[in-house]
Amino acid sequence: MNIISQSLAFGGSQGVYSHRSETCDCDMTFAVFVPPQANRAPCPVLWFLSGLTCTHANVMDKGEYRRLASELGLIIVCPDTSPRGHDVPDEPDNWQMGKGAGFYLDATQTPWSAHYRMYTYLTEELPALIAAEFPADLTRQSIFGHSMGGHGALTIVLKNPSRFKSCSAFAPIVEPSTADWSAPALEKYLGPDKAEWRKYDACLLIKDGYRFPEFLVDQGKADSFLEKGLRPWLLEEAVKGTDIGLTLRLHEGYDHSYNFISTFMDDHLRWHAERLR
Repeated sequence: MNIISQSLAFGGSQGVYSHRSETCDCDMTFAVFVPPQANRAPCPVLWFLSGLTCTHANVMDKGEYRRLASELGLIIVCPDTSPRGHDVPDEPDNWQMGKGAGFYLDATQTPWSAHYRMYTYLTEELPALIAAEFPADLTRQSIFGHSMGGHGALTIVLKNPSRFKSCSAFAPIVEPSTADWSAPALEKYLGPDKAEWRKYDACLLIKDGYRFPEFLVDQGKADSFLEKGLRPWLLEEAVKGTDIGLTLRLHEGYDHSYNFISTFMDDHLRWHAERLR
């Protein structure tokens, strides 16, 4: 693991790191905030998965999580959203596909399958690295994300419910297999068989019997992607008749930006901290 940068913040350390990923067959970059409590004992880990076009840096620079994470004693891990590098396939003119748009899945189709294995990277390789290199208590993990990252968080916990204590999302893509901005990417990554798409679709996973105790979802009502891309009401429908608890909060006037995310970041950090105790 290589240290790109480290600096003090609220008594803790904000770092950016890189390593050679065997899973993605390229160099991967990620950010980690370690609170001051980690000087005394390992701390719980909260993963944040970012949205389309983002890197690890967007939430690190604009998410405003460090002050409260330091107070609550939370390690915050912010991975990248896709593999990177000159050899990694991309569609430079399509922001919904390729670099910055990994959709947190394991691609099965050429040429994407050689590198785009973000699901395995986030559930196996990166957690192992975090456990080895940081004072992290991986018996206490939670996860949240924004947009494409909210989709990633929901699908990862549904398939790994015993690993995580809690899951929340800002404006998640809840049913990517039928959304305008994600269905074309799923077809390119996974092929035309829609049975393969179900593995990475929160609403369809729930319909197929996958379960997690509860979700917290915040959504801005002025979000330009609300009607065609996000559609949180589909998640409401999916959990009806199940034992999954859903707190869905709709906020008048808020859009899809980090101004929205940072406004409600404290709520999410406190919500996770309660469940990580």
